[in-house]
Amino acid sequence: MAANSRRIGWLVAFTVLCVVAALVAPSFPQPTGYHGFADTRAAFGIANFANVASNIPFLIAGLWGLAIVLGGGARFEEPPERWPWIAFFAGLVLTAFGSAYYHLAPDNETLFWDRLPITITLMALVSAQIVDRISIRVGIALLAPLLVIGAASVVYWRVTERAGAGNFVPYVVLQGYAVVILLWLALALPSRYTRSRDLLWIFAWYVLAKIFEAVDEPVFRLGGIISGHTLKHLAAAMSGFVACVMLARRTLVAPARSRVTTRAG
Repeated sequence: MAANSRRIGWLVAFTVLCVVAALVAPSFPQPTGYHGFADTRAAFGIANFANVASNIPFLIAGLWGLAIVLGGGARFEEPPERWPWIAFFAGLVLTAFGSAYYHLAPDNETLFWDRLPITITLMALVSAQIVDRISIRVGIALLAPLLVIGAASVVYWRVTERAGAGNFVPYVVLQGYAVVILLWLALALPSRYTRSRDLLWIFAWYVLAKIFEAVDEPVFRLGGIISGHTLKHLAAAMSGFVACVMLARRTLVAPARSRVTTRAG
């Protein structure tokens, strides 16, 4: 119990530290060249077709995941454990639409609708892993605050952009926060379920997606067939598919260290 309290204390302290860092760090506007993607080819009357269509896997993974969670295909020791996963897969569905909308006409205004659902998936995954590896009660209690903090980072960026002094640092800090927390949970704390290492595969696909994002134009120049940003979408969607397989195949191996009192779910 004392060890669990220390873990919760570390989690809270790191969260507060990241919030403070996001608020006091020097502001940095969204680079104007961000929206200049390599592959601008249209097809079937759709502008930037590859970057738009490559969001379909997000939709498939999200709907599949929701079917698994809501249809009883996933094992949960306590019914409320499903809520972070519902938010995670709903975030993937929204990412499919938000990212497709952005890539039809890339600019800061449409980018808002791309980034907002991304924060939902990241924060929901953090909540789900806290539920699994630290405390059901704490993880469920943190779901709503984490989602609000994630959304706030994007809303803040949009407001500052509209005011002429854009600052997307809080959004960047948020992504770094999620990566650190998820790595810590995956490497340092045991899961109550089998297939716990699948979280590392989710992380690996996310990292690969960020790499593809950074080499958008060089990849496209290799043969003019596909761009790095299109591959980014496909790699990021793979994280969702890994989560689907994990939930569908895992089994309970250890009881919860801390249970919620409610049985509602």
